[in-house]
Formats: sequence, structure tokens, C-alpha cells
Amino acid sequence: MSVNDKLLEKEKENENEIELTKSLPELSEQEKTNLVNEQKGNLLPLLMDDSILKETPNQPSSNGFSFSSEKEAKGPLAIFGIFVLIFFVLLMIGIASFVISNQNNPNIFKGIYIMGIDVGGLSKEEAYETLDNYLRSQIPEEIKVNHGDFETSISTDSISLKFDLHAAIDTAYQIGRSGNILQNNIVILTSKFSPISIQPVMSLDESSLTKSLEDISTKLPDTIVESSYYIEGSNLVLTKGKPGHVVDVEKMISYIKEQIQNLQINGTSLSLITKIVKPEPLNIDAIHDELYKEPKNASFTQNPYSIYPSENGVDFAISLEQAKALLAEEKEEYSIPLTVLVPAFTTNMIGREAFPDLLSEFSTKYQVSNRDRTTNLMLAAGKINGTVLMPGEVFSYNRVVGERTIAAGYKEAPIYVSGEVVDGLGGGICQITSTLYNAVVYANLDIVQRSNHQFVPSYVTASRDATVVYGAIDFQFKNNRNYPIKITCSVGNGIANFKIYGLKTDQEYEVQIASRITSQTATSIHSEAYKILKQNGQVVSQTLLSRDTYKKH
Repeated sequence: MSVNDKLLEKEKENENEIELTKSLPELSEQEKTNLVNEQKGNLLPLLMDDSILKETPNQPSSNGFSFSSEKEAKGPLAIFGIFVLIFFVLLMIGIASFVISNQNNPNIFKGIYIMGIDVGGLSKEEAYETLDNYLRSQIPEEIKVNHGDFETSISTDSISLKFDLHAAIDTAYQIGRSGNILQNNIVILTSKFSPISIQPVMSLDESSLTKSLEDISTKLPDTIVESSYYIEGSNLVLTKGKPGHVVDVEKMISYIKEQIQNLQINGTSLSLITKIVKPEPLNIDAIHDELYKEPKNASFTQNPYSIYPSENGVDFAISLEQAKALLAEEKEEYSIPLTVLVPAFTTNMIGREAFPDLLSEFSTKYQVSNRDRTTNLMLAAGKINGTVLMPGEVFSYNRVVGERTIAAGYKEAPIYVSGEVVDGLGGGICQITSTLYNAVVYANLDIVQRSNHQFVPSYVTASRDATVVYGAIDFQFKNNRNYPIKITCSVGNGIANFKIYGLKTDQEYEVQIASRITSQTATSIHSEAYKILKQNGQVVSQTLLSRDTYKKH
């Protein structure tokens, strides 16, 4: 019997059983169910019969189902599920490894760039060294700028040019570390496909750069020429300006900063951004107001002690209307005469009462019989007498005494010329210089300039003299005291005398001068002099004044 026949036979039996249950109404529902299940149970061994399955492995049943096809369908699904499971497990392992690797990574993560340089995978120290070397190759010592054929440069050190690499590297290092674990790893992953670029902050000293550009502006060949004026002798000289180019400092600073930021300054010259500017016109009213000065009389107070020196005034020697008429002419240069306004009471007129203490005194002798020489001594001493020197002011013998000329009243008298004694105009005035020199040393004032004679003079010993030649050799000293000093001098009865007055303080010294001849040859004398300071009889200091060489007569 074939399988189909057996199935048909069983199906008929089932139908009969169903009919049987219908014909047994007296049975309960549970009893009917049990009866049907019992009949069905007789079909299951038949379906599980090995001989039937072996006999027709691919034969469909009468109800359209194939038992072998259902089994084959379940196999690929199971394999696919296994693969999905394996993939999911591997994915979890990969993610875990990625997270752990990132947490243990001491370096900057991949995909991070600073100034276009890949710093991914580098430590902070390696990144700094890499970037520092790169900047050194890109930032020159001088930023070249030009204006046509004119070219100059600005030192990068002078403007304190810097890039904050440390801050940029710190920012790069924090990428992938500043959020929670999910955020960090998302950033790390995305940076591999979408790189992150960081630009370090650039800084420079704008005030220094401004000064450099302003200085460059004044050196441009076609720069503006401002209107100006200056005093020459007893005249005010004015010149009209001319329009020209000046550096547009604000725009140039922005341009330079942009080029530095883009590293476009190495091996190239930046064109200066300029603008044409017209000069300010000459304003004679403003110039007069600035120049005009009232004379100021000298004065002093004793409590507190103070001396206020006199000051000369100045004014136009012509009226403002006349000056304006001059400037109306089309000229490049104008000259306006000036007049000096002398105060009624000058500093040298301040009496001895303003200088209560005698600081030093020194005298030398001269021959009264030599009238021309005596005249010269009196003229020079008269120029110096009454001179007041304010604190810090420098005295110049040639400036105070002036040129020794016939017009000034000087006479011919013996002087040293090329090792010989000859008559010369103003001869003898070096005795006044030498006398003043010793008084200055005794007052403990600072010697600025001093020269010795060719021969040892008769009125002082070696290394105690000072010579002058107008326009060539000067004698100068400085008032290094805290208060003004006054110099008085007199020439008479064969004595040239100098006194220096001022205000003594608690810090005063007893001053001594020690001079000696150190050696001699057949033709020369060598000497030296020292200034010795004492307090309470004890030597405080000993300072070399000079070492000199003289010719023998």
C-alpha cells in the first residue's frame, strides 16, 4: 500500500470518528475531545513511520506540506543567527578595545592638526618641539617691508612676536578627554574621518610695532615734509611743508598680523600701506605764542632755602602783522628777527646773603708791573665774577669768558706757543683758569675737562694748573652739590683770588690737594695730583686728579 493510500485510509477513519462523536450527543465535551485525540494519536505513528519517510523523501502530503523542506528552511536561519551573534560579540570586543586603548593613550589623538601640522600620536613635548622647529623655519628675524624701491625691515624680537604653542597643544590634548566616555570616544572616532584644526594665538607688542612703522614712515623717500621753524642766531627761520606719503599705521598693523598668522612673511617683502597727507600750514599766531617768553627775575628764599635763577625772555622784533605779511609771500623759507628780553634782576645779581657759607678759596700772585697781562687777568676775572651755578649745571670757561679779541679789550702778553714763550693776545688768562681750578677742587666739585700747560707755570706747582685755548681747549666743571653756588673773583694788588660760596650741609669734607713730581728726564717733568677727603681728621678717600707731563725750560 502506498503512502497516499494509507493517508486516505486514515483520513476516512477520522471522518468516521467525527461522525461518531456527532452521533453520541450524550457524551460530554471533554469526552468528545478525548475521543478525537485518541483517533489522532493513531495517525502520528504513521506519519513518523521511517519506511514512509524513506520511501517518499520529497513527496508532498495530501494537505500540501513537505516535512523535509521545513527542516531545510530552519538550517540557514540558524546559521545566520550564529553569524549575527558572532559579529555582535566581535563588535563589542572591538568597541571595548577602542575605548580602553583611548583611555590609556598618553598622546594627542589622531586627526588633530596645529597650524596645518599633524600632531596626532605625538606627546605634548614632541608636539611642542615639532611646532617650534616649524615656526623657526617660517618666522624670520626681520620682517621685510617696502615702498617702491625703498626697503627696510622690522625686527621680530623688537615687537615681541610670539605664538602660544603651549595653549594650542593643551587644547589639542584635551580633544577626546573633556567629556564623558561616550562623548570622548565619538569625538576621537569622528576626528579620524574629519580632522580637527587648531590655530595657536599669535601676540605681538603693538606699541613697539607702531613706533617702528612711524619711524619707517619718516624715512620714506616721498614722505610728508611738515612745516617747521627753528632759531638761528637772532632770527626765527620758518619753512613751509610739502605733502607726501605716510604709513597708514592702523591698516599696516592689521596687514602684518594677518600675514604673520598665515606664515606669509618668510622670504617675501610686504608692501607698505600708505596714504598721502598734507602738512599743517604755518600758524604764525601759534608759533608766536609758543616762542614768546617773558623775562624772569632771579629770587631766593631762606626758609626754606632756595634760589630761583633769572631767565631771559624772547619776542618777535617785528609786529605780528608784519610777520603775517612776510608769510603771505610765496617762498619756501621765511626769516623773522627776534629780540632777547633781559630781566631786570639776573641770577648773578643775587647777593652774598643768598649764599651764606664759604665753600672754598684759592689765590695766586701776579706781577703788577706787567700792565697788559694784568688787564687780561682783570677782563677774564670780571666775566666770571658773580657767576651762579645751579645744581647739575656745568661751567664752561670759554663760554663764560668768551673769545679773547682786541674788540673785547684783550692785550698782547706772553703765552706758550710750540714750546716757546711769545707774545699773544690774551696772554696770562690761564692764571685765572688755574686759580679757579684749585678753588673748584677745594669745593669738592666735579672736574669735567682740564688740561695742563706745556711748561710748569710760575704761579702754581706741577699738576695744579689748567690751561685754555678758545675753540680748542676748555676748562669745565659741574656743580654736583644739592644747592646753587656763587663764584666771586678779584684781581688787584698782585693777587688773583677766587671764592666759591654756597650752603653747607651735614655731609661736608675737609679737602686737601697733594701733588708731586714723580720723575724727570733731560727734557720733561712727570707729575701727579690727588684729592684727599677727610672727616674728623680721618682720610675718607683719595682720588687721582691727573697725571701730567711738562717740558723743561
